[in-house]
Amino acid sequence: MKTRYLVFYILFFAAACAAMLFALFSEKQEVPDHTTEINRLLISLSDDWQSAQSGDTLRKSEQSFDYCVLDKNGDMLFTTRQDMSQSVSSAVSHYDIIRDIERGGEKLGTLIVHDPLLERQQKKMHRLAISCAVMMALMLALSVAFFMVLKKRVVEPFKNMKGFAERIAAGELDTPLEMDKDNIFGAFSESFDIMREELKAAREREQEAVRSRKEMIASLSHDIKTPVASIKAMADVMELTADTPDERSTLHAINEKADSIDRLVSNLFHATLEELNRLPVSAEELGSDLLVQIIKNADHLNKLTAFDIPGCVIMGDKLRIEQVVGNVITNSYKYAGTPINVDAFIEQQNLCVQICDSGGGVPEQEIELLTEKFRRGSNAQGKDGSGIGLYISDYFMKCMGGSLSCSNRDGGLCVSLRFALA
Repeated sequence: MKTRYLVFYILFFAAACAAMLFALFSEKQEVPDHTTEINRLLISLSDDWQSAQSGDTLRKSEQSFDYCVLDKNGDMLFTTRQDMSQSVSSAVSHYDIIRDIERGGEKLGTLIVHDPLLERQQKKMHRLAISCAVMMALMLALSVAFFMVLKKRVVEPFKNMKGFAERIAAGELDTPLEMDKDNIFGAFSESFDIMREELKAAREREQEAVRSRKEMIASLSHDIKTPVASIKAMADVMELTADTPDERSTLHAINEKADSIDRLVSNLFHATLEELNRLPVSAEELGSDLLVQIIKNADHLNKLTAFDIPGCVIMGDKLRIEQVVGNVITNSYKYAGTPINVDAFIEQQNLCVQICDSGGGVPEQEIELLTEKFRRGSNAQGKDGSGIGLYISDYFMKCMGGSLSCSNRDGGLCVSLRFALA
């Protein structure tokens, strides 16, 4: 709540109280002086006491004040109003004027003259009580209004800020802090929201850095496996044709080191496996002649038979196509070890490339599971592998707008790659 509202609140009540006190105490309390008239009335009553005793005396209309007459025994003889003091004791308590009626030194009775001062004081106290009640009611109303404004402008914004801080601590950085800039926490809440945006941006930068690092590790570890496989294959061939035992021992050691490297790369690949589906794929128009070259480059063991691919333009990512073809051919080397046939044709706006071996295939109930993560066929027992080659290949083909499917054909496994035509 701003200071000016509090100052206004204090000044308002100070002015109201001052006005009330001024109205109450500025009234002049003039006490009427009826001394002369009272003396005349006393003389009149003394001279005509017999008439006074019978009640036949001056009437109220002849006097400017109210009075009553008592005999010497205190019994009332006459009064101008019924609600005034009618005994000496009552007159004393009401501050009325009490005078003895005498004649020749003898007390005949008592004259009680009504003094209106007490009535005026009672009226003043009544007005004061009413004014206090009005002031208290007004103060209560303004206090309630002040409390409601305080709740809306201070308490509720503070609760919002508390909830906002709890959400920030819990890591929820997407929901902004909605608050009126004109309230007491306006500038402060705006700074809080700026802090939220900066924290969100910092988190996004951190996540992007982690993602990029994992993508780089996954990509490098995957790409390293292909040349390592080539090294192993060449070492195996050279070991078989070596002339001396020392050469065979050296080539065998090279082969074992290549196996160690392959296992380390596989471990590294597993460490980033959960992020593999975030590897970027940038599909562009590629000629089918490039696909021919990619397939030939992947066949480092020369298992492919002659093949031909129709000339066309496909949508694909060169790097990802190399990975897909490399995975398929490497699997054929590992699990079949037979010559590989490649057949290609155009079908329904797709270039279909079928890579088939003659290794006996896999059970029919396992065909649909080959592209799932960590799933391997029953023919993979005793052979190294992680069960993610076809999984990541299937993901890359879908990202390029194509598809990958497996089937048993002619005593072997056939992997069909469908590339969308540009």
